[in-house]
Amino acid sequence: MVLPIYAYGHGVLKKKGENISPDYPDLPQLIENMWETMENANGVGLAAPQVGLSIRMFVIDTFDMMEENHREEGMRKVFINAQKLEEGGEVSAYEEGCLSIPEIRGDVERPAQLRLRYLDEQFVEHEEVFTGINARVIQHEYDHIDGVLFVEHLKPLKKRLIKRKLDNIKKGDFKSTYKMKFISIKK
Repeated sequence: MVLPIYAYGHGVLKKKGENISPDYPDLPQLIENMWETMENANGVGLAAPQVGLSIRMFVIDTFDMMEENHREEGMRKVFINAQKLEEGGEVSAYEEGCLSIPEIRGDVERPAQLRLRYLDEQFVEHEEVFTGINARVIQHEYDHIDGVLFVEHLKPLKKRLIKRKLDNIKKGDFKSTYKMKFISIKK
């Protein structure tokens, strides 16, 4: 089932998510719904706060972001109760966007490497090092479970330039190509 994606301005997007246990209600269905919601919106990642749940879970699928001859480097994974252990490597900028903040993009600087401990959908613990696009997408979604949005990483000038657009999204004065939940709907 496609869930509504919570738009910029909703309090759940600014809340730090809580860890969950294997008995979290309807977890397999929630994971399936998150995949369907992300794919319906043509996203590469989706965090639980974006569907209104203040829990530490996100899904990513980076296969389509990879260059043709590096497609096998992509991944499709569920991350539960993730803990960032270390970031490192060269910091670089890359244009990011967000399903909760449609049609706004901006360069975000992030380190090239990330070491993460997380649980998969069977609650098996993993500790892995991620690099490149995979690291970037994970860092973006990890920010969501910590209540941080990519626009907070933008340079001050860019923040000023997008302020009106953000205010419009917050007011619901925006048409989306996918199902969204706004704070208020413009009359």
